[in-house]
Amino acid sequence: PRLLRRARGWAPAPVALEHGTTGHGAPPLLAVGAHLKNTVAVTSGDEVFISQHVGDMETPQAQRAFAAVIADLLQMCRVEPVAIVHDLHPDYVSTRWAREAAGAPQGPSDPASRAALSGVRLIPVQHHHAHLASCLADNGVEGPALGVTWDGTGCGTDGTIWGGELLRGDAAGFRRVGRLRPFRLPGGEAAVREPRRTALSLLWQIGGEAALDDDALPPLRGLSSGDRRLLGRMLATGFNSPTTTSAGRLFDGMAALAGLDQRVSFEGQAAMALEHVADPSVDDAYPFTVAAAEPAAPEDDPGLLEIDWRPLVSAALEDARRGAAAGIIAARFHNALAGAIVELARRVGESRVALSGGCFQNRLLTEATRRVLEPAGFEVLLQRQVPANDGGISLGQIAVATALLERETSKEE
Repeated sequence: PRLLRRARGWAPAPVALEHGTTGHGAPPLLAVGAHLKNTVAVTSGDEVFISQHVGDMETPQAQRAFAAVIADLLQMCRVEPVAIVHDLHPDYVSTRWAREAAGAPQGPSDPASRAALSGVRLIPVQHHHAHLASCLADNGVEGPALGVTWDGTGCGTDGTIWGGELLRGDAAGFRRVGRLRPFRLPGGEAAVREPRRTALSLLWQIGGEAALDDDALPPLRGLSSGDRRLLGRMLATGFNSPTTTSAGRLFDGMAALAGLDQRVSFEGQAAMALEHVADPSVDDAYPFTVAAAEPAAPEDDPGLLEIDWRPLVSAALEDARRGAAAGIIAARFHNALAGAIVELARRVGESRVALSGGCFQNRLLTEATRRVLEPAGFEVLLQRQVPANDGGISLGQIAVATALLERETSKEE
């Protein structure tokens, strides 16, 4: 069994935390989680108590529930945190709350929390590092490991939108050793709601402006020539088209190319449809290449590798033009991603591989990846006690902050 939400019967059951060899217990911490699928967590002794699923932090009701859960958890566990741990993204509601609670000049007003937590230290943690640390802590492993952290969105250390990352490290630190080839999201959030926009971005990288003229492709059928030209100019200039490496958005684009959801009403809808239709009898895969990439952030390895999805998309387009069923396209896509992961793992050479992030709620992807990694000699770690999605971020934040504080204590001694 794999958890999707840590609700009744699971929350707030504690997770034991491994914390090094200094002999000190874990410091009292409050982690405020991510923006979507939010949970919060506190440490008490060597245990991490993780809240129930709070949810997406986009409404006043959710934000009130978030503050109430923090107050209840701190009171129940009798914790006075020495630090608040939050996501690196400056605009997450949870980040703004942490800054306000600690007395920083940004965030929603919450006088009671500000009085109780004023002056405590703030510790930012990069989103995908938290995913890796969460998986390691969930399995009682200190690392190191190769973390395949694939999801929809996370603020990268280079200021771009990460989401298809391979990180080598542990709770104490990481190097980004691999990523998906970046692509643009025309319209930003609009591309999240309309997978066809992401499909257009993939087509544009392969064939430029001319690729937007193929009326036979599902993502283009519902768009006028004027809309296509406008989106093409946005992609060419980068206007309102942020760059991403997101595996979640790649799933969206492939679903649209396969003739599935062109627009969605909830997060993950297109990716779920692609998983659902995949033909289990298909065992071949689309091609891909792995090449050297130009490091873009301080945490990038000098030998950063990049999974180039363009051969994959080109082959899927050929299938689509021949009238291949969506189930065949979906299966070959999933198999290709599993193959790309094992290829990167071989090149990196880390024997332990941790799979985390919302994409690994996809049973087909997770099982296909494990099926190729284990015979190749890799130990595969999956989330067990907390979700692979952002519901497990608060545990990862605690693990990273604990490692940081422990390292500081060791230096002082």
